[in-house]
Amino acid sequence: MSKDILNALRELEREKGIPQEVVLEAIKSALETGYKKNFSKATNFSVEIDNENGEYKLFQDKTVVEDVENKNLEISLEEAKLLDLKYELGDIVKIEIKPKKDFGRIAAQTARQVILQKIREAERESIYSEFYGRESDILTGVVQRESRGNIFVDLGKIEGILSVNEQIPGETYNQGDRIKTVILEVKNTGKGASIMLSRSHPNLVKRLFELEVPEIHDGIIEIYSIAREAGSRTKIAVFSHDPNVEPIGSCVGNKGSRVRNIIDEINQEKIDIIIYEKEAEKFIANSLGPAKIIKVTVDESEKTAVAVVPDNQLSLAIGKEGQNVRLAAKLTGWKIDIISETEMEGSEEEA
Repeated sequence: MSKDILNALRELEREKGIPQEVVLEAIKSALETGYKKNFSKATNFSVEIDNENGEYKLFQDKTVVEDVENKNLEISLEEAKLLDLKYELGDIVKIEIKPKKDFGRIAAQTARQVILQKIREAERESIYSEFYGRESDILTGVVQRESRGNIFVDLGKIEGILSVNEQIPGETYNQGDRIKTVILEVKNTGKGASIMLSRSHPNLVKRLFELEVPEIHDGIIEIYSIAREAGSRTKIAVFSHDPNVEPIGSCVGNKGSRVRNIIDEINQEKIDIIIYEKEAEKFIANSLGPAKIIKVTVDESEKTAVAVVPDNQLSLAIGKEGQNVRLAAKLTGWKIDIISETEMEGSEEEA
């Protein structure tokens, strides 16, 4: 040990926030273990380190007894009194011993190893603390590599993982690409923080709108809900707290510039922006756009709805493979059935 190491500990405390006492205690513990392992089978050794000059001393701890049975563990009361008159039976006497010559080298190596270990632990904890609780936050990173379909993204201090299931279907990722993701999960593992990312989660679209549309960021326009099938289509319901601010126009932007930026970021995924209405019938009708809806009948107790559309709008309302009505149901939280005008008239005649 030396002043150089103490200076390093002080610097460590300033830069990493690791208390010097914590590292010194770890070094002491490591030195004790190292001495017992390399130089003595006994366990009654302790180390003290001078906080001013970094010098260490090695002590053998012995219990004061009347009759000594084990010289390695015990000391007689008579011998203890020769060292200090204050000692009584049962006290622990610390007797300084001169360590083996090789122990100095072991001490220096141990100190360096403990310091490096504490630095790694502090950095891991710092990174975890920085990202913990930030689920759904948007991050921009650089694609580093691919392994078994998973994409590793450089986030600056740490790599995030974009798993196969959280990627946009059909999207390709090349090394060096800058991509936006949302934090899906932050875990503290034995090796440090693990950041799971997503590009398929609806929150990515939400965060992108918050970035692109100042009125959303400022709270004038609010996003009520989002339904997304990544790589294909998203429906987003919005409303305005200010009657003078038109929500759809604000989200679309001048000549579609705002929504175009978002579409470009999510690999040309289609986005439907609709108006949220408190009246379920109106909200459901809006959610089924671009189809024109004649009438919506709701059953509040069952949370189900029947939407009537012109005959020529039936396939549009249902959507390819049922996507439009499926997204509308996710967006509104209602189970929606679509029937044509002819079907409605037929059922009314039967009634």
